[in-house]
Parts: sequence; C-alpha cells; structure tokens
Amino acid sequence: MSEETYVYLCNKLRPAMERQDTPFRECIPLKKRVAIALWKLATGSEYRSIGHLFGVSNTTVCRCVQDFCAAAETLLVPELIRSPDREQFAEMAAYTENRWGLPQCVGAIDGSHIPILAPQEYHCDYFNRKGWHSIILQGVVDGKGHFWNVFAGMPGSLHDARVLRLSSLWELASRGNYFPPCTRDSGGVNAGYYILEDNAYPLQNWLIKTFPDNGQLTAEHVIYNKRICRARIVVENAFGRLKGRWRCLMKRNDCDVKLVKSMVLTCCALHNLWQLSFGEFLILIHVYILDIVAINDMVNSGTVV
Repeated sequence: MSEETYVYLCNKLRPAMERQDTPFRECIPLKKRVAIALWKLATGSEYRSIGHLFGVSNTTVCRCVQDFCAAAETLLVPELIRSPDREQFAEMAAYTENRWGLPQCVGAIDGSHIPILAPQEYHCDYFNRKGWHSIILQGVVDGKGHFWNVFAGMPGSLHDARVLRLSSLWELASRGNYFPPCTRDSGGVNAGYYILEDNAYPLQNWLIKTFPDNGQLTAEHVIYNKRICRARIVVENAFGRLKGRWRCLMKRNDCDVKLVKSMVLTCCALHNLWQLSFGEFLILIHVYILDIVAINDMVNSGTVV
C-alpha cells in the first residue's frame, strides 16, 4: 500500500474510528488502529498473533477490526461500490466492446464461497456442496475488474441462482428499473445492456450466457461461446485478486458471521480502491477535500452546528 493511499484511508475513516484520551489512559492512535485492522484483513492471522505484533491485547485487536469494518461499511463502501450512472454504463460497455468485441456488455457476475467456522445456529444451512461451511459473495464487475454490485452473507448451501433472486439486483433489473434505456441493433436484435453469467444462472434479457454444448453447435455458436468465456474470465480474475490481497477471505475465518459479512464488503471496497489508477485516485482525493471544505464553510457560517 502506498503512503498516500494509507493516509487517505485514515482520514476517510477518522470521524468513525478516532478515539480521545481519557484521564486514566491514552487511546491507541488512529493510524495504529487502522494498521491493526488492515493486517487482520490482509493476513487472516489470529488475534493473539496480531496482538503480539502490535503490542496490544486480543480484545483491542477485535475492537479495531470491528470498528474498521463498521466505519468502512458506512463511509467507504457506498462511495467505492455503487450502481453506475448512465455515463458510466456507456463507458463500461465501450470498454468491453473494444477489448472483447461484445456490444452492450457492462460486466460479469459470479459467486464465491468465503470459508467460516460452523455457526452455532442453523449451521447446516452454511454447509456448502464442497464440504465445508461458508457464506456466499455475489459480485458484479466491469471489464477492468472493479466491483460495482456486491451481495454477501447468504448461507453457503444456497445455489447461485437462488442467491441472485434474493438480491436487490434481481428485483430491480427484472422490473426494468436498473439499467438505463439504451438499446442498440446487434445482429438484427435490439439489445440493451446486459451482464455475462455462467450456466448456474437463469437466462434473462439482461443476463447472457453461452450456448450449452450439446454436440450440435454451429461455427457461429462456437465463436460466440469463446468470446463470452474470454470476457467472463474478468470476474474470476477479480475474485482471485480479491482473495490474494485479503487472505482473511481465503482461509477459514474464525469471526462471527455478521462480522465476516462486514469484512467481505470492506475487502471489496478496498479492492476497488487498489484498482484505481493514479489519475482516478487523485480525483477521489480531490472530491474528498472539496467535501471537507464545504462542511467547514457550512460550520463557519452557522448552517451546521
């Protein structure tokens, strides 16, 4: 992590994470609290090991992780993982078409299992088909591997199609309220924006997958399937980079299920932050500074107390 990114992260989460000294003892500095939480997310180490490394107690490590993830859900996730607007949808579609030759495609969807300890309640619901307990992360990424829609926390025994139907993405897209009404003629078909999927998901006008290989595919079908597979690999690569950076998602997590869900959302937001180019990161910092200046002006003018 660069120093600029780390400083930005600390300043962004300062309103929710910073603590004040008391007459009895000094508080742990904000930068140290953020470092403790990042170390837990990045390595997945036990609280005892992290406590020895940073010279704090196990309880302090747990509180730092909880506070960091709660602050990230409130201040970071809504900013870094949000539904694209009309202009962003057009940019994503243009990028995918230029790279893979698929017009009107704005992303790819897939699910990933996050290992957890067996919960005390309804532990059978979390036992997945692979033979261990997990929660499911459903993610939609663009052509560059940025998450722009995530849904996490469903028990690992659920099928990917069931998880999709329980998400807000399914409800909004099925009603036609999610994607902007932008259509284009493609091979004689008036196509709107769509997302690539694998065979686990149902076929919809906004969900496209490959033709099933029944031994009777034409040459055009084979070429189409190859293009779909090449473009859809971006979501699998995104999951690979996500778990590679944040090892707490790769091995069995010993935290409570609710905290694991919060950690998953936090890691997805941090993944997007890491994926930003230098120019995009400067724009993000500029917008953050403008927000701080605007709030200070309102406070000084008496508008906000």
